[in-house]
Amino acid sequence: MSLENNLKKLFKGGLTSHLIFWLCYVLFFGTLYGAYEENFERSFSSELIFLPVKMLTTYFVLYFLLPRYLLQGKHIRFGLWVIILIVVSSLGQRLVTYYVYYPIWAPEGQAYALLLPHKIIKEFVGIYPVVGLAVAIKLLKFWYQGKEDHQVLVQEKLEAELKFLKTQIHPHFLFNTLNNLYALTLKKSDLAPAMVLKLSDLINYMLYECNVESVPVSKELKFIHDYIEIEKMRYGDLLELNLNIEDEGEDKAIAPLIFLPFLENAFKHGANSQLEKAWVSIDLKIRRDELTFKVENNSEIEIETGNGKDKGIGLKNVRRRLDLLYKEDYELVILEEKESFLVTLKIPLRKRTKNSAD
Repeated sequence: MSLENNLKKLFKGGLTSHLIFWLCYVLFFGTLYGAYEENFERSFSSELIFLPVKMLTTYFVLYFLLPRYLLQGKHIRFGLWVIILIVVSSLGQRLVTYYVYYPIWAPEGQAYALLLPHKIIKEFVGIYPVVGLAVAIKLLKFWYQGKEDHQVLVQEKLEAELKFLKTQIHPHFLFNTLNNLYALTLKKSDLAPAMVLKLSDLINYMLYECNVESVPVSKELKFIHDYIEIEKMRYGDLLELNLNIEDEGEDKAIAPLIFLPFLENAFKHGANSQLEKAWVSIDLKIRRDELTFKVENNSEIEIETGNGKDKGIGLKNVRRRLDLLYKEDYELVILEEKESFLVTLKIPLRKRTKNSAD
């Protein structure tokens, strides 16, 4: 069992954890003083006799003073209450000693006055080690719970941001594809119906199969093929396309729609910007647990690189998604030259799990 699970059990055990705490306390000090005095019966008996006062004092600090004053930043009031509690609990302990413990184990103690200052101070010393220990555990619990809550909030924020980034992809992609379809309809091309079917498949994938953390690599590869088919329908002989895919990633999964922004940029800024014949080269290799994706196109215009010049979604969006999904476990290199634009992406592959879309 992991340390985290043990901590969760310790801090969320309820009544059981309290019983264990007091049992351990009695056993430890009963054994300690019993061994020292060579009288275990008296040591365990005294621990049980004084236990109610110690428990009342401890729980008053834990469930009244801590939440109402210390944790609220009211330190002066907290200090005043602690002083009052010291006096009251010490007097209570002295009364138990004088009227319960002395008659059983030390009758000679009643020969002295009840309210002797040094005796009351001694009672205080006997109470507050266990109170301090309980308070330390409680504060540790608050710290751990606060840390856990913060991690949950951070995770929820990251998930919300990922969903937001992914939803940005959808309208961006649809806008570009509908423009392609519109161009074909203007030409009254026979390819328009086929493009509608391909577009339908892509939309179905994006809306119903990408709402998970990861998808099988095979599905993402099919999405790439379908997208490229749409672009080929649009550009026809005006586009020279080189596609090379080497897939050895059986039972592997990947975050969905990672490659889409790169493909969009390649066709939008490469093929669409050329008056003469354009070219796009796509190379994707999967070797065991790593995927390498390269896309290169000829370009004569400035490309969105996310370095402050990007006013749209583009590569700035996908950079953020990669940071959230893979942290420092990915490599993204973008080379922009005078007549070409190259993107190289290396990411680790995940094993398919129950959270991966089938």
